Amino acid sequence: MIEATSCGGVVIFRGKILLLYKNYKHRYDGWVLPKGTVEAGEEYKETALREVKEETNVAASIIKYVGKSQYTFNTPNDTVVKDVHWYLMMADSYHSKPQKEEYFVDSGYYKYHEAYHMLKFSNEKQILEKAYSEYLDLKRSNLWGSHKYF
Repeated sequence: MIEATSCGGVVIFRGKILLLYKNYKHRYDGWVLPKGTVEAGEEYKETALREVKEETNVAASIIKYVGKSQYTFNTPNDTVVKDVHWYLMMADSYHSKPQKEEYFVDSGYYKYHEAYHMLKFSNEKQILEKAYSEYLDLKRSNLWGSHKYF
């Protein structure tokens, strides 16, 4: 068994959530949240910001840590257990550009209920629920977008 760690973001701009559509040789396709593997010497926050930037071309800011999800998958030689650390992030525009080299063919911002139903994986839906709840709490407290929480 191999253990792996990734980090990603639930990126929000004006109440909408950033999603990516991945299509890998028609074997893997669906809407996902941006995330990727931790590189040597990198802190989790750095990984999350880098991966969001690489996969979507969005320069986001981390607001807060929202939790960890875990899943397993099989490779030809082994089983991989992956932990993913998630951050609530804020973007400063609706602009995004999917990273073609990673088989992302579309990206965009969607209303919460749309994003929730579009996401392919249940563990990402759970993280979206938690992150969006945190976003709403910050918004109700007039803290979203004010930099008071940095």
